[in-house]
Amino acid sequence: MADTTYRILMNGVTGRMGYRQHLLRSILAIREDGGVPLGDGSRLQVEPVLVGRNADKLARMAAEHDIADWTTDLDSALADDPAPIYFDAQVTSERKKAILKAIAAGKHVYTEKPIAESVAEGEELVAAAKRAGVIDGVVHDKLYLPGLMKLKRLVDGGFFGRILSVRGEFGYWVFEGDYLPAQRPSWNYRAEDGGGMVLDMFCHWNYVLENLFGRVEAVTAKAVTHVPERWDEQGTRYRATADDAAYAIFELERDVIAQVNSSWAVRVERKELVEFQVDGTHGSAVAGLFGCRIQTREATPKPVWNPDLPTTEDFRGQWQEVPDNQEFGNGFRAQWEQYLLDVHHGRPHPYDFAAGVRGLRLVDAGLASSAEGRRVEL
Repeated sequence: MADTTYRILMNGVTGRMGYRQHLLRSILAIREDGGVPLGDGSRLQVEPVLVGRNADKLARMAAEHDIADWTTDLDSALADDPAPIYFDAQVTSERKKAILKAIAAGKHVYTEKPIAESVAEGEELVAAAKRAGVIDGVVHDKLYLPGLMKLKRLVDGGFFGRILSVRGEFGYWVFEGDYLPAQRPSWNYRAEDGGGMVLDMFCHWNYVLENLFGRVEAVTAKAVTHVPERWDEQGTRYRATADDAAYAIFELERDVIAQVNSSWAVRVERKELVEFQVDGTHGSAVAGLFGCRIQTREATPKPVWNPDLPTTEDFRGQWQEVPDNQEFGNGFRAQWEQYLLDVHHGRPHPYDFAAGVRGLRLVDAGLASSAEGRRVEL
């Protein structure tokens, strides 16, 4: 059987995440490996077309990676290029209008999250995609992390018994930009440009929680700006108008309680940059990006509180590492391959615009809870 080639308009991949994860480690890696295997022995090949605003960056990137086509004219690309897929990794504030144009041009759409700046805008995208009959997808990369895939195996296998609670810790210290250059772009810290911890990360936490443990039914949150002043990529001081940390309690289905702290103003004292501890009646687990450690009911120690004596037990040493038992690839690439196969076979992608809207609803509820100091039901 002959191979099938899909041209993909990739908008915004000159940015850090778009370049590293979506272009370099996903689409170009798929191209380098000869495409995605299909059941009939043929392969699904990919051909990226770079779209952006900076012609010099696009030209350099295209030359470096042997990419034939690039453009700064999105409208012309949507109208004239036969590419059936549009991908968006722009800043959030530019996303909705570009996606609507792509849908109007009949393109299937795969996008970074959040899919829009508000629930209403997200619902507009859902409706437009449904009317056009295109296949829409939203990046759910954390579901494909090795650590969370191991955690999902434990959940599906009934390891925990009845799940009681989830505790998540995410974040690291992002330098302000004066002492050392910041590791994240400055727009992340400007609310007017679509920045903010709640808008960025609550979309992630929503799909992680609902796919592993159950849908979020209520939230109590506090969003803060710990570092009010930062320096941008040009060394210019600016006021941080977006929240850089959020502390939340999520009430899930089946009476599961999840607490998640998210911060770009915290120093890491854990094995990985994100970790989730899950406690159940029969066992517990701590999962990060790659690793997952477990402790069964039978192996649970019986500590006794005694503030007069130093603790001699090595509690962390009492946990067992979950073996890989399979080969894990890059999570972004894994979802790209799934999305491409869904487009090829004409079937819905499981992580669609509607899932993205549920993330935005949690964002809105979290921001309302923080602003009004109350529990908000979804």
